[in-house]
Amino acid sequence: MQLAIPYMQFRGGSSKGLYFLAEDLPEDSQRRDQMLLDAMGRDALQIDGMGGANPLTSKIAIVSRSTRSDADVDFLFGQIVPGQSSIDFSPNCGNILTGVGPFALESGLIKAEDGTTQTRVHMVNTGKLCDIEVSTPDGEVTYEGDTTIDGVPGSASPVVCSYLELAGSSCGALLPTGQITDVVDGITLTAVDNGMPVVVIRAQDVGISGSESAAELNQDLELKTQLESIRLQIGPAMNLGGVSDKAVPKMCLVSAARHGGLINTRTFIPHTCHETVGVLGAVSAATACILNSEVTRGLACPPEGRLKSMSIEHPQGAFPITLEVDESGEYPSFISARVTRTARLLSKGMLFVPSKSTEDC
Repeated sequence: MQLAIPYMQFRGGSSKGLYFLAEDLPEDSQRRDQMLLDAMGRDALQIDGMGGANPLTSKIAIVSRSTRSDADVDFLFGQIVPGQSSIDFSPNCGNILTGVGPFALESGLIKAEDGTTQTRVHMVNTGKLCDIEVSTPDGEVTYEGDTTIDGVPGSASPVVCSYLELAGSSCGALLPTGQITDVVDGITLTAVDNGMPVVVIRAQDVGISGSESAAELNQDLELKTQLESIRLQIGPAMNLGGVSDKAVPKMCLVSAARHGGLINTRTFIPHTCHETVGVLGAVSAATACILNSEVTRGLACPPEGRLKSMSIEHPQGAFPITLEVDESGEYPSFISARVTRTARLLSKGMLFVPSKSTEDC
């Protein structure tokens, strides 16, 4: 016998994941996690599950009505690294978050309004809030539209995500090491957490130009070994503890923009080079630029004004973001981040896992 679990699968931004109502999963977290691993697939190719053998397609969203009075729904994100048979709940994911609004409407957690519907999401991983606005003409979710995002084919209806007070989401501080720059293994870096713990390093300092494709960088074993050494050392200094089995911090290699953006990025998540760039990873990279870090100084020139609209370049194009920044103090204070993404419902129904998923762990 197999166990049947109600689910939906969404493309959220440039990622893809399985979405579940918390009430449809075991209350015991260990049993829940084993069931989710079986659902996604435990082997590196995820042949025996719904995953796509890539961190970008091995993501989980668990959603419920919020336990907070200032939010509509709670969203717990889980990152599965193919072949590791474990789930990391420490980071957040802005791409999978994009699908939470449509999922809440499709599952009946939220009632759609005529025109657009806004859902305030409590991101359980970090305790932060995000307002998600979804197009709902005639009170129905629509996925068709003219909005395009680099790294995703075609166009779709826009999903506007407005993040509130992201600083220190996972590390407890915008600059978790207490300073703008650190040096590890002779490499100068900036460790920043404005929604996502990210280590920003100049591409040339680790021997690359920054224009390489994701496929090229994924084959560069020497580079990946160097980045992992730095990541393992800086992780505890970022208040993340040991990070050998965690998906954070992300490693972001930066170089001068080539197509009119703020900066050019190549991001490892954490061991595979991202085909584009994560939502919150882009926010943290832009934050390093606004802080005038030694790493980004001379490479990036942030716009003036409280509202800063910028684009973060990545292997498949660029990612537009708008940050609200208060620069009246000694250091900039980051108020909010706004991005426009798209999402699409791919499938819904019953997902089957082996009955052993409920056995004692």
